[in-house]
Amino acid sequence: MNLLEYYKKKLGFDERPDFLDEYINIPAMKRLKDVGYFCGMDYASKNIYSFKEYISRYDHSLTTALMTWLCTGDKVQTLAALYHDIGTPCFSHTIDYLNNDYQKQESTEEYNEKILRKDRKLKKLLKKDHIDIEDVINFKKYSIVDIERPKLCADRIDGIILTGISWTKGVLKPNIDILLNNMTIYQNEDKRPEIGFSNRFAAFMAVCINSDIDELCQSKEDFYMMDLLASIVKKAIERGHISYDELYIRNETDLMNKLKNIKDEDITKNINDFENIKKEEIPKIKMPKVKKRTIRPLVDYKRMI
Repeated sequence: MNLLEYYKKKLGFDERPDFLDEYINIPAMKRLKDVGYFCGMDYASKNIYSFKEYISRYDHSLTTALMTWLCTGDKVQTLAALYHDIGTPCFSHTIDYLNNDYQKQESTEEYNEKILRKDRKLKKLLKKDHIDIEDVINFKKYSIVDIERPKLCADRIDGIILTGISWTKGVLKPNIDILLNNMTIYQNEDKRPEIGFSNRFAAFMAVCINSDIDELCQSKEDFYMMDLLASIVKKAIERGHISYDELYIRNETDLMNKLKNIKDEDITKNINDFENIKKEEIPKIKMPKVKKRTIRPLVDYKRMI
């Protein structure tokens, strides 16, 4: 059993509520199985990235939903969590880079609503369960699902665990156990429910894992590679080889193959660099301000300093 499977098991995947299975299998969710969690870097130079396990946006959506169910037992909030990334394009936050959204990295979220409203199967399921689609679309109104930094929510804790499993490789089974076993719900300073930890050791562990992740995300290497892929996609769109909408319709394997088969010398060279560049070959660059991933968990109703 790999770490992702172990994590799903700890979240109660084997005892998941029956309603989840139907909602998991809507068409738009299936596409996310081939949209990687690491923004297209699964296809990047192995000299820069070495992921321990493949993790998809589907995996992240499912584990965020399972964590939300674990924390709330609420069907609507769980579905909002399940679909919070439904509109994720191929290469994920790399497309935010394409849109010059380096700090918030939310420029693609508008597609969530479009995709959910178009899904006929989802509409039938929601009607059967007497759930308003607006309550599923507006995931940001549920603080357990999504909340502003430095506060913690299911989406954020799940991201810390998944990234720690595969990219920084600092999360192993004991870390998963400690983080999940010590999660608790507090009412925060804004009188809203928030996920925190029952002891400082678990909270400090989360902060340390997150700090390692932030260091990689702030690195010159990561920015250069994501910006390079964004540039490849932008050129392909501007030159009429692909459309922007394809990012939200295709899966990553298909789109990457299409990009690699473009008869364009400039794009071909860029893709070759993206796939093969070495760390020492990355040029000096002036980085813009990139999203800062600060967290300050609640422990015993108090915010960590």
